[in-house]
Formats: sequence, C-alpha cells, structure tokens
Amino acid sequence: MGLFKKIFKPKSPDSKRFRREMAEQMCGHHIRYVTEKRNGVDEVIGRNGGLNIRDDELLVFASADVIFRCKIDDMQAWELLSKDGVVITAPDLEHGGVERTIIVFYVYYR
Repeated sequence: MGLFKKIFKPKSPDSKRFRREMAEQMCGHHIRYVTEKRNGVDEVIGRNGGLNIRDDELLVFASADVIFRCKIDDMQAWELLSKDGVVITAPDLEHGGVERTIIVFYVYYR
C-alpha cells in the first residue's frame, strides 16, 4: 500500500493526507520573509526564519519569534506559481485562534 501512496498524490486539497504532505514539503525551507495583507496592503511581518513541524502543528518562525502556529489538519496551503513560496490560511493558535492568511517566501539558492 505504501508504494501506491508514493505514486498517486492526493488531489483534494481538503483531505488530511494532502495537508500533511504539503506541510512536510514546506518543512525545512528557509524563509526570506513573510507577508500578510492588512488594510489592502501586503506588510512584511517577519524575516529570516524557517518552517517546522512540532507534533501536529506547523510553526512559522521568523524574526527570532514564532509568528504563526496552526494545526496541520486545519490549514489550507498552496504553492505560489513561481514555487518561491507558499500561501497558508488557518486559525493562528499563536494569536488567539484568529484566522489569518500569510504568504511565506523561501530563500532562493542557486
């Protein structure tokens, strides 16, 4: 059964398997900066950090602080078309469970 899971990727972004695979794919990337849209303007909320998984939570660590923390099963995430980052929407446990959408831009290595 494990071979089929590796060959056939989940197609539904609402499935737990898709969300967990997306979190594993994001985990370990270095962050250049993180933005959030406030009052119609993208504001930088953190720089220089990383994405990590702890237990069943995804942590976005930037500017020497955890700026976003969510349950993996509750998040919606998709890659940017350029593959230079990811958009994450979820209730932010670090800020009282308010649903936030952030854009994480990866460090690009040549």
